[in-house]
Amino acid sequence: MNRITDLLKIKYPIIQAGMIWCSGWKLASAVSNAGGLGLIGSGSMTPDVLREHIRKCKIVTDKPFGVNIPLLYASAEDFIKILIEEEVKIVFTSAGNPAKYTKYLKDNGFTVAHVIANTKFAKKCEDSGVDAIVAEGFEAGGHNGKEETTTMVLIPMIKEVVSIPVIAAGGIATGKAMLAAMALGAEGVQIGSRFVTSVESSAHPAFKQKILESVDGDTQLTLKKIVPVRLIKNKFYFDVEKKESECASIEELSNLLGKGRAKKGMYEGDTDEGELEIGQVAGLIKEIKPATEIINEIIREFNFAKGELIKIDF
Repeated sequence: MNRITDLLKIKYPIIQAGMIWCSGWKLASAVSNAGGLGLIGSGSMTPDVLREHIRKCKIVTDKPFGVNIPLLYASAEDFIKILIEEEVKIVFTSAGNPAKYTKYLKDNGFTVAHVIANTKFAKKCEDSGVDAIVAEGFEAGGHNGKEETTTMVLIPMIKEVVSIPVIAAGGIATGKAMLAAMALGAEGVQIGSRFVTSVESSAHPAFKQKILESVDGDTQLTLKKIVPVRLIKNKFYFDVEKKESECASIEELSNLLGKGRAKKGMYEGDTDEGELEIGQVAGLIKEIKPATEIINEIIREFNFAKGELIKIDF
């Protein structure tokens, strides 16, 4: 037990990231039933769809689960109202100012964590009253920090400036990586990429297969002029790279991106023209497994690696 397991009332300090197009009620409930904290990713949902996923999740798990809400979306306030109505009391906010809704959420009995990528926003989180911080390093998939600070550097820097619990994210898919993050001061880990390739993930099979085929160097942070996002290199990625090399404007890049590009790739399986958001750790993932097996494997490896370290003497 530690502050994260106590705070979230979970067995293991493993949080499944709320990833767009990949983390619906099936994945969230499976992770929660296995002892972690499942998150429904609202970023790709309408309010009605979110409500449906929450209700389905409640049917199949009596364990705690939460919802990730990207604050940059206009529907964020509607999502929060749904969480209040459906009595989901854990929310992970991201992509926005933590001060915007934290007091309102806390006043309504929520446990609040916020995702950040630098010390400036870590301090803002603590000042805003959040219960925990998700410190996401440059290795992570999806939308990412412009500073490009890696998880191994970010965690100890964050720990120096805040006293609330820190959850490490970015580049974590194994028990050894979880142990390393906790050695740096994290009290939990948030894992995205590995759960994308779970049986219960709503990611398209073609996207999952693309992840399994990935090796080191197959992902890259791009679209920094708009919102930095880490993608698998495919035709769309190289189209963006070409535009950027030609010094394309924000408007030109936005036109190339268009609408529904992430859905096209991650949910519909267009691995050429779609956005394929995934972390650097994709190169380590070689098998599709149920979420329960993923968590059990991580915990076994964590405990074994911890035991091996105890034997080291200088």
